Amino acid sequence: MNPFQQEYQTDEDDKSLIERAVKGSKSALESLLKKHQPFIFNIAWKMVQNPNDAQDITQEVLIKVTTKLSQFRGESQFRTWLYRIVANHFLKMRKIGREEVVTDFQSFGGILDSFENVELTELEQEEKENEIREMNLACMSGMLLCLTRDQRMVYILGELFNADHTVGSEILGISKQNFRVRLSRARKDLFQFMNHKCGLVNKANPCRCYKKVTVMIESKRIDSKNLLFNREEYSNFQEYISKDADEALSIVEDQYRQLHDRLPFRKDFDRKTFLDEVISDEKVVRLFNLN
Repeated sequence: MNPFQQEYQTDEDDKSLIERAVKGSKSALESLLKKHQPFIFNIAWKMVQNPNDAQDITQEVLIKVTTKLSQFRGESQFRTWLYRIVANHFLKMRKIGREEVVTDFQSFGGILDSFENVELTELEQEEKENEIREMNLACMSGMLLCLTRDQRMVYILGELFNADHTVGSEILGISKQNFRVRLSRARKDLFQFMNHKCGLVNKANPCRCYKKVTVMIESKRIDSKNLLFNREEYSNFQEYISKDADEALSIVEDQYRQLHDRLPFRKDFDRKTFLDEVISDEKVVRLFNLN
C-alpha cells in the first residue's frame, strides 16, 4: 500500500514489527524494512536520477532509520516519523553524481542542445523504440534535477506519490499552505520548461527524443544492453501509485502529467540487494542484538 495515501492504515502492524525488532527479532526488522524499502528507493532514485547512486543512498537511509528505531515513541504516525527522517537525509546530503552537472533548467537545456539532432526514418524509430523510450525517461528524470531539492522533494511526494497537502506537510514539517505553494511552483517551473523545450508537450518545439538517441548511443550515454530506466521488470507511477488528483493544485495539462507518470517505479528487490547488508551492519547488530 502507498504510505503517502490518506487511507494508509497499517500503523498498528508497523508498531508490532517495531516492538519485536527492538527486542532483537531479525525477521520483524526485515519485514519492516522490506515494506518501506521500495518507496525509500524510489524517492532516492527521483532525487538523484541514477539508480546505482539511489541504491547506495537507500542503504544509508535504511541504516539510519534502523538505528533510530528505538526512539519512535508513537507520538505521531510511524509513516510521518519514518519519512521525515528519509526526507531530511535527502535534503541535507551532499550533492552526488548528476546533481553536480544539472543545476537548473538553463544548464539542462544547454546539455540537451549540445546533443546533435539526427533524423531517423519511421523504420529506424521502430528499431530503436526501446532506446528512444530510454531517452525520454532519462530526460524526464533529468528535469527533476533542475528543481531545488526542496521543490524536488515536494514534487516527488505530491505529484509522483500523490501525497495530499496534509500528509506531505506532516512529513516535511511545513504548513499545508506552504506545501501547496511549493508543489504549485514546482509544477509551473517544470511545465514552463517543457512547454518551451519539449516537443512532446508543445509540437512547435524542435526537441525530440528520437533525434537525440543516435548521439546518446554513440557516446555510450545509453547502453542498449543495460538500460537504466526502460526495463520490463519496472512498473511506472501511473500503474503503481493510485491517483486521486487534487484539482485545486492542478495547473498543467493532462499530457504533461502523463509524461511524468511514466517514470519507472521499482517495486521488486532481491533480498540481498539491501536487506542483508543493512541487517548485518555492525551498528545494527550491536544495537538490537539480532537473533
